[in-house]
Amino acid sequence: MLRIRAILLAATLALAASQAEAASPGQASRYDTTVNYVEQFYPLWFTYYQSLYASTNRLVGPDRISPLYQIVVAINNDTLYASTFLDMTDEPVILTVPATNVRYSVLTLDPFGDIHASGISTSAPGVYALTGPDFTGSVPDGVQQIAMPLNHMIIIFRADKYSSAGKNQKVQAEQFRSGLKMQTLSNWQADQDGGAAVILPELFFAAPFKFAADKEIAKEPLAFLKQLQIAVNQPNTPTLTDRQKKLSARFNKLFAQGGDMTEFATGAQAAHRAILDEYLSHTDKHNWINFKNIGAWGDSHNQAIQRSAITEFIQYGNNRDTAAYYHAFKDGNGDALNGSNGNVYVLHIPKKKIPEAERFWSFTMYTPETIELVKNKAKKYEIASYTRGLAYDDDGSLTLYVAKDRPDGAPEANWLPAPSGTFNVMLRVYGPEGTVADGTYTPPAFQKQ
Repeated sequence: MLRIRAILLAATLALAASQAEAASPGQASRYDTTVNYVEQFYPLWFTYYQSLYASTNRLVGPDRISPLYQIVVAINNDTLYASTFLDMTDEPVILTVPATNVRYSVLTLDPFGDIHASGISTSAPGVYALTGPDFTGSVPDGVQQIAMPLNHMIIIFRADKYSSAGKNQKVQAEQFRSGLKMQTLSNWQADQDGGAAVILPELFFAAPFKFAADKEIAKEPLAFLKQLQIAVNQPNTPTLTDRQKKLSARFNKLFAQGGDMTEFATGAQAAHRAILDEYLSHTDKHNWINFKNIGAWGDSHNQAIQRSAITEFIQYGNNRDTAAYYHAFKDGNGDALNGSNGNVYVLHIPKKKIPEAERFWSFTMYTPETIELVKNKAKKYEIASYTRGLAYDDDGSLTLYVAKDRPDGAPEANWLPAPSGTFNVMLRVYGPEGTVADGTYTPPAFQKQ
């Protein structure tokens, strides 16, 4: 947290030192412009400041996942991660993918969170040259060129810890992750065996960016706006559309004028509330939140606020071809999920309603503030299709229990520990099939006993 504060303070001071002279604000409302500005560009605050904290052109992953991991919201415990920020401005980046029998996915995004086709095989080894849009040279023999749409991207590998049949393949997944290599072309030409993925202690991934953003907007909204303004104007920001350019210019003019800044502060906070509401109110009849357009947003304002909402709650989520996400904060009666007072929640899933998945499905417990894993004595954070000993009912249905303590008679494998207080649960379906794939699936509701 201290390192995040240092990065943000330096950015804020740099903006204050270089603030241009105020231009005429015209008739635009400070409040409305600020609301639109934050709703539009919110994801850039995360990706820019994370890029200052994280690695560039070198894949990195945590040695484990626990409640300490907070750098990205809604982390899953089903896969092994390796990720980095790509910078292909000066030269290509060479990626080497080893052979493996483990299922894995590759996610490439721009700083807004829009998903782009990776062009990387997930079924065979290969050596790839990732090139930016301005690259005009040639790549080495035996290396497959992949033309990226932007010089600055994010790439994430996720290797499954378990097979679709539930077989433990953690060793093989770790071998695959450790075998990934990435380095610039010049470094690769000097040493083709260099650039191995770096596996670091989980402590390196403990920086709570969502918590920092939420707190900054609540307590110091003007400082947040200065930081966001810096992020929007960085070289790694994708080329803005005409609408975005006009919005950014209008905000810059108004913000540079100074004077009474109250409307800017209240506008930033109102935008943040709208972003939260866009996500939390996006529920189905059983109070599960599900977005079908993750990573594929258009240029409309409505699409922009949805993109910001996903950044707040499922940053770096996959598109529906790879995974589907269902997120519950309330039970079937519309009451907040809460582990206090001995509350026990039952999720009964009929056989025909068990999610259809090519890879796996999992239910993961999260905290309300940062959407991170919930501490519990059992150190158990999810129930999944691969969970050993998962007990199905005689008719093929599945009954899961969510409570602070395991309810009497509940199988150990079917119990998900809850905190003393509010919580939320996310269902992931990796490799969606059937009704999950076509977008018609709705999980049953949580019922409080």
